[in-house]
Amino acid sequence: MLTEERFARIVSLVDARGSVTVAELMDELNSSESTIRRDLTSLDRSGRLLKVRGGAIARNGSLSTRDDEVASRMERNIEEKGTIGSYAAGLIGPEDFVYIDAGTTTDQMLSHITCKEAVFVTNAVSHAMKLAAMGCRVYILGGEFKHATEAIVGDEAIASLEKYNFTKGFFGTNGITMTNGFTTPEIKEAMVKQKAMKSCREKYVLADGSKFGGVSAIGFGTFESATIITDLVKRREFAECRNIVEVSK
Repeated sequence: MLTEERFARIVSLVDARGSVTVAELMDELNSSESTIRRDLTSLDRSGRLLKVRGGAIARNGSLSTRDDEVASRMERNIEEKGTIGSYAAGLIGPEDFVYIDAGTTTDQMLSHITCKEAVFVTNAVSHAMKLAAMGCRVYILGGEFKHATEAIVGDEAIASLEKYNFTKGFFGTNGITMTNGFTTPEIKEAMVKQKAMKSCREKYVLADGSKFGGVSAIGFGTFESATIITDLVKRREFAECRNIVEVSK
């Protein structure tokens, strides 16, 4: 295969999947690791993709390194988030001990929760207030308050999670790819998500279709580590994944 032909194939794969690993490219192109790494370096320098550790991501997908303010995210994909939230809320039973992650999609769960006998823990101040106003028993993690996402983060929040064993956990994410899993821009929030997820028997990630193929700076779970609840999977490579539940209005 000629170099330019190989370049075109690599760029096509990265654009289609959002991200690829060196190992995946070696299999797809039947090329050596050294060849693939040289190709990725050349393509990164020419601006056709973004080389990252172990592979590459699409430049048009961009690598997110900071969170948008909650107020701006609340206005995005409202109907889709409502559909996802309604389905997720229906999974909660009276015996459940539930963790609800901070985020605008998990926020859409709250108004749909009908099972008031369950016990809730959250790292979102606004979530705790809404749950308490609904008559639910709710605990909030201690720690540093992060204004952009209105989440409690940091070492104290992680320490708070040590004592909990949840039956179900519901999480938000900024991006989902098969290679990078679930990602979010900021390390303190990622570490809280990761710790909480490990403490859950059943794990659910709530994500509208726009999150698929996106990559943020910090990973907090592998693609296979949770069931994904979404409104619509538009990207072909996710179509046959068994851990994806598509819900409709």
